[in-house]
Order: sequence, then structure tokens, then C-alpha cells
Amino acid sequence: MDDFYAIRRLPPYVFAQVAEIVADARAQGREVTDLSMGNPDLPTPSSIVEVLREAVLDPASHRYSDSRGVQSLREAQARYYGRRFGVKVDPDRQVVATLGSKNAFANLATAITAPGDVVLVPNPSYPIHAFGFVMAGGVVRPIPTKADDGIFRAAERALRYCVPRPIAMVLNYPANPTTECASLDFYREAVRFAKKHDLFILSDLAYAEVYFGDPPPSILEVPGAMDVAIEFTSASKSFSMAGWRVGFAVGNERLIAAMTRVKAYLDYGSFAPIQHAAAVALDNAEDISAEVRAAYARRLDVLLDSFADAGWELPRPEASMFVWAKLPEGEGEDSLEFSKRMVREAGVALSPGTGFGEGGEGHVRIALVDDEAQIRAAARRIGEALRLKEAA
Repeated sequence: MDDFYAIRRLPPYVFAQVAEIVADARAQGREVTDLSMGNPDLPTPSSIVEVLREAVLDPASHRYSDSRGVQSLREAQARYYGRRFGVKVDPDRQVVATLGSKNAFANLATAITAPGDVVLVPNPSYPIHAFGFVMAGGVVRPIPTKADDGIFRAAERALRYCVPRPIAMVLNYPANPTTECASLDFYREAVRFAKKHDLFILSDLAYAEVYFGDPPPSILEVPGAMDVAIEFTSASKSFSMAGWRVGFAVGNERLIAAMTRVKAYLDYGSFAPIQHAAAVALDNAEDISAEVRAAYARRLDVLLDSFADAGWELPRPEASMFVWAKLPEGEGEDSLEFSKRMVREAGVALSPGTGFGEGGEGHVRIALVDDEAQIRAAARRIGEALRLKEAA
């Protein structure tokens, strides 16, 4: 299998690695609290499930759907952007529904990348941001994650020295895994920079509704952003609909059209009842996401307090359902080995930072995907494992 070109360019997937470690531990009869994958355990609101149930009973909904997404769903996404960001979008030319935001990134990469094309991608970053383009034959040039001038200085160097010149720049705020957030002023500079250098901006806004302070802005709020930017959002985290696989791309008509053409060859869209239910979720986004945020905020407070009691001080994120933490003092820099040890000795799974790129080494990502009691218990066991090592 390693002889296949695409496979040679892909390292082992971080979540698959962690899942294998967890599965081995559970096969040995050990309990493991899995805080590694951002897989929401909160139930999808019953009102949304009821819409799905009713739609399933309609035989007409069992036929092929529209690859772009049904009209009602695209219109609901347009209404959401109008309410949430004050951005007017055309549901027919500037919106496409996707099988989650990860699928959307992969489809866009296929649509716009020629072999050897260069794309600027933050490091560390969610794997599909880089490997969607790698799988399409592109080349990734890393840029910093922090939303400041450092990104533009790194991009300037890439534009000066890369052959061929980069075609696009990926931005992800709130960032996965680092939880970094961006201001509207930063986005204004990003749009100015992209127009100056003839770049597209690919903005991942999957965590738009999971925040603990001010609501994250959209790059499309910037006047003229539609000329250069496309943005990806998801129902997975905002509405606890991860398994439903509903995402969206909104923005630049040329990019939307290219992505829509590729997508038409790959799928017929998700099951129509799922799309009808997702449209209702979008039209009730404010109430649903407020409940989701409150649940994650409670878990975050418990996680920070209980881990501090265990001897591991963690930074408080502004947004997302994660904490991005340096390894505890004295644990070195090998995040994968540390993560394996936590499964073995504490029965807790964490995501090793190296799985998000070499810039993530020395860190782990901790997901808020279990209840408060489980989080407290996990912190206690981690504290015991850390103290045992200190005593050894």
C-alpha cells in the first residue's frame, strides 16, 4: 500500500493513532476517559430530531438529494449569515451545503489545486487544512497560527521565494487546535493582503458558536471579502450534530462554483431529511448554540480547576471546545509518548500536539467531551500519574 503516491504523502492520522491506543486499553478491560477527539457527547436537540423523524416518513425524501444542498437549507444558511454577521449572501451562487466542513475543505482542494501548487497553512493546524491540498497534489508552506502581523510577514517571505507563487492562504479562527481567535481588524488586514497579492483566503469558522467571551467574527463581514474569501462552517459543534455530517461553504462565487462542480461528481448531498432538520437548526441557531455554549463553559471551569488541583495549570481558551496545553513541567516535549503514558497510567486519552504539525510538539489538545464528574475523575488520575513519575 505504501507504493501508492497519495498514501506516501500522508502520515498516520492522529485521531486514528489515539483511537487505536484507547481501543487496546479497553480490550484489556481498562476504563478510559477519552478527551482526545472533538466528538460532542451532547445530544442533538429533540426539536431537531423530531423534524428529522417526520421528514423520514415522507417517501419523497428517500430519493437522491441535490449535491449543492436542498434550497431550504441553503436559504437557511443565508438567513443565519444575515442575522449572525450582518452579511448578505446569495443562497444560489454563494452557498453550498457539504458533508461536514472537513469534506468541504477536501472538495475545494480538489477543485482548485494543480500539482505543485503552493498553499499557505498554519502550523499547528487541523490536519485537513494541510492534507486536503497534499492529497490533491499541492505543496504546503507553513505560516504561524497566531492572528497577528507574523502571519503576513511569513506569507510575504513565501510569496517572495516560493515557485510557483502561493495560490491561497488558510485561516482558522477560533483555531483548532490552539484555540487562537482573530479580530475583525485582523481580517481586514488579511483581505487587504490577499487582494494585494492575488491570493484566495480559505477561512475555517467551524467553532463560530462555541465561545466564552465575545462572539467570533466572520471574515465575510469585511467589505470586499467576497472578492477573495470562502468560509466554512459546520453544524457539528454549534448544534451537537457531529454524526449528521452537515457543513457549509459560503463566499466567493468563483470558488463556490468550482467546488460545486467537483462535488457534483462525488456525492448527491446528504440524506434529505437531515438537510431539512439542519435548516430548522440554523433558523433556531441562537437558542440552540446558547445551550451548547453554557454546557461547554461549565465543563471548562471544572476542567481548569480540577487539573490545577492535580498540579497541571492549563490556559483558559477564548473559544472552541478544546484546551491547548503545554506538557506538564518535567515531561519533555514528546507529546505522543506523553499521550500514550496517560492512557496507560491514568486511563485518559488526550490528542498529541504533534498530530497537528511539528509546531504542535510539546503540547496536547484536551476536548470538553465528557461530563463534569468524568472530567474531575480524569484530572485526579492524571495528577496521580504525574506525582508517581516525580517520586520515581
